Amino acid sequence: MAGSTIVRRIGCIAAALSFSVAATASFAAPVSLNIVDVAGNLALTKDGFEAFKAKYPDLVGNITYTNAPAPQLPGKIKAMQSAGRSDIDLVLTGTDALAAGIEQKLWQKLPEKLIADAKANYAPGPLEMEKLAQGYGLEVTFMPAGPLIEYNPDKVQKDQVPKTPEQLLSWCKAHPNKLIYARPANSGPGRTFLMGLPYVLGDKDPSDPINGWDKTWAFLKQLNECVPYYPGGTSAVMKELGEGTRDMTVTVTGWDINPRALGIVPANFRVQAFDNMKWVNDAHYMVIPNGVPKEKVAVLLKMMAFMLEPAQQAMTYDDGYFYPGPAIKGLTASNAPEKSRLVIEKYGRPEYGAWIAKFPNVQPLPADKMVAAFQKWDREVGAQKTK
Repeated sequence: MAGSTIVRRIGCIAAALSFSVAATASFAAPVSLNIVDVAGNLALTKDGFEAFKAKYPDLVGNITYTNAPAPQLPGKIKAMQSAGRSDIDLVLTGTDALAAGIEQKLWQKLPEKLIADAKANYAPGPLEMEKLAQGYGLEVTFMPAGPLIEYNPDKVQKDQVPKTPEQLLSWCKAHPNKLIYARPANSGPGRTFLMGLPYVLGDKDPSDPINGWDKTWAFLKQLNECVPYYPGGTSAVMKELGEGTRDMTVTVTGWDINPRALGIVPANFRVQAFDNMKWVNDAHYMVIPNGVPKEKVAVLLKMMAFMLEPAQQAMTYDDGYFYPGPAIKGLTASNAPEKSRLVIEKYGRPEYGAWIAKFPNVQPLPADKMVAAFQKWDREVGAQKTK
């Protein structure tokens, strides 16, 4: 009985999401789409986009996928828009380029009905995260991220594993060049660490990086003295961690599970939460740049709704990269493809369930304040050490 109720409910979700755009859109010849990913989101969604192309060959003839660094994309899109060009049709982004694009007015406002239908089906955490998009993006995946500490248990003794920022700083000073993290403007773990510290340190106003983070900025400047450099992305961090060049980093749930599942980081590496941490939520969004032709926008809107249907959302469990992944209600790991279920069973953490239940969730900074935090970190912390 319960199972049939869930099936009927999921069917209703799919119908509502599809109808919201299909009822108003008109389509001509199949279009070619260029999707740019600055969040690593294609690992979660590419199969879904391909499923849309297969289901609607009359709408989409070809999809080209490109990866790009988040900090460089807004400038590239702004230059194209100034030149009257439209080479990018859809962007998959985290909160970083989403925020920068909103600030620079790069994204199209999405139809209110599309967003309303999505909000009706988002789980509570994703529903809150959708507010950050301000109507310019549609959330497609979700993760209660961190910040967490990841370490090599063969190099870090159990009684030395940091549980507070003070302990992290002490360990770093005692083991110079063995702690590393990536530039926050282009790293999910980096920006989660940045935004989580004000809560852990008890700063005056965790929502105000300029006037309320005195303890955070002081701490990061001290930590900077024993960090060798800041890579431009998280992949480089995990590579060095896996190779044994570094012994510790900051991480989030997905960046813990996935590199171990892929063999980049040894499976026996461990994670630790701060004693009084708050989960800083993270999400990925679909945004359409200004200047995309109307005939393509009509197809894109239908595709965006399609990506929030249960079948495509279940695919986002993937290999634990953005754990758990789905943004809508009604899905568990049991709905995931078999490959995903096996990865989560083998590389997931039993402590995650306890920590998610124990520690409260908070939202990341809104667009303007996030950009301000990134700029201040670039100027005052990572200026001389970012690669």
